[in-house]
Amino acid sequence: MNKTILTLLIGFGFSSLSFHAQKEQKSILFINAHLHKGNGEVMQGAAVGIVGSKIELIKSSVSDKQKVEDWDTIIDLKNQHMYPGLVAPNSTLGLTEVDAVRSTRDFDEVGTFNPHIRALIAYNVESEIIATVRSNGVLISQITPRGGVITGTSSVMHLDGWNWEDAAIREDDGVHVNWPDFFRPNRGAVSAADEDKRKESYESKKKEIRRFFTESKAYSESKKITKTDLRYAAMKDCFEGSKRVFFHANELQQLLDIIDFSKEFGLKFPVIIGGYDAYLILPQLRDSKIPVMLPRVHSLPESENDPVDLPYRLPQLLKEGEVKFCLQNEGDMEAMNARNIAFLAGHTTGYGLTEEEALRAITLSSCEILGIDQEYGSIEVGKQATFFVSKGPALDMRTNEVLMGMMDGKWINLNDRQKDLYKKYSNKYENQPKMTKEKK
Repeated sequence: MNKTILTLLIGFGFSSLSFHAQKEQKSILFINAHLHKGNGEVMQGAAVGIVGSKIELIKSSVSDKQKVEDWDTIIDLKNQHMYPGLVAPNSTLGLTEVDAVRSTRDFDEVGTFNPHIRALIAYNVESEIIATVRSNGVLISQITPRGGVITGTSSVMHLDGWNWEDAAIREDDGVHVNWPDFFRPNRGAVSAADEDKRKESYESKKKEIRRFFTESKAYSESKKITKTDLRYAAMKDCFEGSKRVFFHANELQQLLDIIDFSKEFGLKFPVIIGGYDAYLILPQLRDSKIPVMLPRVHSLPESENDPVDLPYRLPQLLKEGEVKFCLQNEGDMEAMNARNIAFLAGHTTGYGLTEEEALRAITLSSCEILGIDQEYGSIEVGKQATFFVSKGPALDMRTNEVLMGMMDGKWINLNDRQKDLYKKYSNKYENQPKMTKEKK
């Protein structure tokens, strides 16, 4: 048997290995891994075996029954950190390249109710932003359209692949609804008349959404459809339960209305994206079993009356309230900033979460909410081999240094434009003669 034994030395970059040699590998055994499973468990000196695209072995150490000689390739991680691939939900990764250039933004369609618009087919696998995000351990993303009331249908993607068909993990996973804003009295002094107008506008917009859902549900239940309506047809799976409905909302009244709305239409898998005020209605969210994709923790409080550290403490508050949650990074430059999702999670460890709970919020919990947890989100036997190895703890920007990674058992290239430019100019200026001061 031809055998390759690789020792990963500290600081050694794995991306330099020949990708042609990968095709000949049948099984790989990682030994001496500091394993973070993603489900809350940690193992020191673990052995992880990969056969094809699946994880076939996880042991505290190599046993006699699983000798190293039984594996085609052996990689000694020297107690470096192995993590499941990080997840970036509710992102425009692959849908935008340069925020300031309109021609590179392909996430916002005209129209108000667009459930039939598929983000999937606009996904650009050649995006240089994807390569940069991937090099920091983010291996899965939910690409999400923007604009209008019903923005369109998202999909869950690998951050690698030849085309969008190759990269898709779950096509058309859910429809996204921008719930109308509700007026908050503590956001500045306004007249009673203006307040009434805002409330009236809110109720009017809410009625429009209810009317669209009512018509869509009637269409999905009808057995005598004579003319296809693409908008209504795209909503059918939401009522049957194979698609999720993602409600984008933050304010208290919005969240209460979404809970009632989901019950009214019998939605099986509603999800709240944002949920800034979710900590105020924890019992209602827990009883309704509606999960929350929390907003970017590196942000300011929404109200002048909120504690300054509230955005940092939201994950811990929802954990205490037994509400399922994960972290997402919607906001300015969200595509590029998806690479920082590990550090968002790391920040929460200073405000109540343990390191493994924070990791779960960007791995397994995200996959559970997206409905892909049977294959992804944690390093467990039977799941897809989608993970990365970091020189130090990955949630700390001081020690995060991704050395290697796999998606479905295939090595991924961790080079990106920033690394290439760094090498280019390092070589240029390292070879320049040193400047000396001229004598006066």
